[in-house]
Amino acid sequence: MTDTPRLRRPVTLQFRGDWGQANMHRICGWIAQEMGDRAPKGSRFAIWSGTGGLDQMKALRAGECDITVVTPAAAVRMLHRAGELEGLAALGVIGQRDRLVVAVDAALPVQNASELAAIADRLVVATSPDDGVNLVGFAVHKALRLAGVDPDRLTFAYSERPFPALTRFASGGANVLIHEALMTPPWQRIDQVRPVRYVPWGDEVLRAFAAEGWPDAVVEAGYLPGLQEDLRTLEFSDFVVLCRDDLPEDVAHLATWCMVRTRRALEAQYAHLPVNHTPVTYPIVPADMARTPLPLHPGAARAYAESASADALDESLMWG
Repeated sequence: MTDTPRLRRPVTLQFRGDWGQANMHRICGWIAQEMGDRAPKGSRFAIWSGTGGLDQMKALRAGECDITVVTPAAAVRMLHRAGELEGLAALGVIGQRDRLVVAVDAALPVQNASELAAIADRLVVATSPDDGVNLVGFAVHKALRLAGVDPDRLTFAYSERPFPALTRFASGGANVLIHEALMTPPWQRIDQVRPVRYVPWGDEVLRAFAAEGWPDAVVEAGYLPGLQEDLRTLEFSDFVVLCRDDLPEDVAHLATWCMVRTRRALEAQYAHLPVNHTPVTYPIVPADMARTPLPLHPGAARAYAESASADALDESLMWG
């Protein structure tokens, strides 16, 4: 068994999570605390708020943070294939099972996404903006165009986070919802005003995304209220922990060692939720963590090679 690694010098590390109350902040807080326990006196750890989108990569490049979290992994893979992530590396993937789903008022004459074009003037679409930062908004607007739907002809009700959009659709303020966070309770209430239909993006949209490294996935029948058959849609899973490729090797190694060996500390925060409705997948499997959409930092790769088969530490769990 590998001895516990420790940093030999004080460090100041800046993390970038989400808006403050969601899973990325928890992931950053978990890694920061575990690293802090293994760093010398005088070390400092801070977490900046972000959105989990393109802002995270920009902050890394600008030196505004050292470690950040991005979702979905599919977007990171697409960006990496396009050569847009030069200078960045991965520390690991924290699993989350999610999808990007199109839901419509069942009274609308729509069986697939392309049919939204014919009734564009009747629609209010609750989703996120395509603002150069938000990856939900990026994927939604790209998919609409591929489906033959001109976003300029639609009326949008934008929100940066999913929950205002879910609330707006559930209360009748929008008749189309395109979003993620499927495992959360608000998705189970979206039919409280009227019946809902879930519509596929269509094969052309899914093929176009797949060609750029963004796969499709299935939402099983019964997972959402009124979903009577499996729905093929866009993958929107997993949190990718990123850094710059010049992050000191010992820092990247310790961060990854902490993710692998202290994973129970994060799992315990979600263990009260059903396995199929948790925003962080548990149990966390080190071999899955190491399957990243861009290359691992060398320090991270060493940590997986040394520790991936070692037991997780269970000592002093805050939420155990």
